[in-house]
Amino acid sequence: MRIAIVILNYNGREHLRRFLPSVLRHSDGATVCVADNGSTDDSVVCLRAEFPEVRIIELGRNHGFAAGYNEALAQLQATYYVLLN
Repeated sequence: MRIAIVILNYNGREHLRRFLPSVLRHSDGATVCVADNGSTDDSVVCLRAEFPEVRIIELGRNHGFAAGYNEALAQLQATYYVLLN
């Protein structure tokens, strides 16, 4: 069984820094993925530098909430998906 925890991000660098360590600590073998919805802050740079174990999907532009998740999920393969907000 493969589990993917998917977090949609838009300019949420400080939220990622604050909450992602706990998600990683408790993910127990699940793939943790951050789908960046066209952020204009340095969220992606931060993820690469501080959380190299996280899979990053760069969507390139802001697709909005539902379409952003749909775009991200289309690029993942898992048995179960956890959409974490």
